[in-house]
Amino acid sequence: MAATPIIEAHDLWTQRGQQTIHRDLQLTVNKGDIVGLVGGSGSGKTTLLRAVVGLDAPAKGQVRLFGVDPIRAGRSSRLDARRRMGMLFQGGALFSALNVFDNIALPLRELKSLDEPLIRDLVMLKLNLVEIEVEHAAKMPAELSGGMVKRVALARALALDPELLVLDEPTAGLDPDRSRSFVSLVQALSKEYGLTVLMVTHDVETLTTLATRVAVLAEGRIVADGKLDEVVTSDHPFVKSFFGHMQAEPASLLNSRH
Repeated sequence: MAATPIIEAHDLWTQRGQQTIHRDLQLTVNKGDIVGLVGGSGSGKTTLLRAVVGLDAPAKGQVRLFGVDPIRAGRSSRLDARRRMGMLFQGGALFSALNVFDNIALPLRELKSLDEPLIRDLVMLKLNLVEIEVEHAAKMPAELSGGMVKRVALARALALDPELLVLDEPTAGLDPDRSRSFVSLVQALSKEYGLTVLMVTHDVETLTTLATRVAVLAEGRIVADGKLDEVVTSDHPFVKSFFGHMQAEPASLLNSRH
């Protein structure tokens, strides 16, 4: 059966002011993929995420999200595509003036088609999915630990039952135990709900545990893309630097990590 593309970027160019960030970049994320996107500091990983989900317009090239251009398509098509995805921003990006409940309820209320009792039930369901007790619903973001902020942000990203989950450095700032717990949660949710995931991370353990594919961003383009054991064999200087300690490991061991 042919793969179903969820995200397609063809000949993509992005700019920040007069600076060109990406040039002629190609990336496809198919249904069911869990793609780990890695790259050096300043390589434009977050900029690429924002372009492929339609938050920023590319300078040149084509982006398709669920088969439609998320910037140039008609309003109804754009909204439909965006409602089929959820995004966890770096640091969680919870609204500091809203409590946990209202942060998660926000995308549900923006639909303007759900009554408050149903919204309450859905928020409680999402809290349960990310393993946060109901008593924390009234807390403000400033009262939460780093791990809880990530989980609440994930619950908000899952509010509309998305098919695509986009994660920007989901384990940054977490200690090793909380990082592993968060990765296990995402892994369980992706399996249970058949999520497609595009994830920026610098954490090799997160990649080896969660990603089914790894895409490496360097020099403004994707320089390696494939299964982890394939990517680590690349002779590109950044790949050798990033995965250097893994390149001596046999492929069987790399495969067993996932």
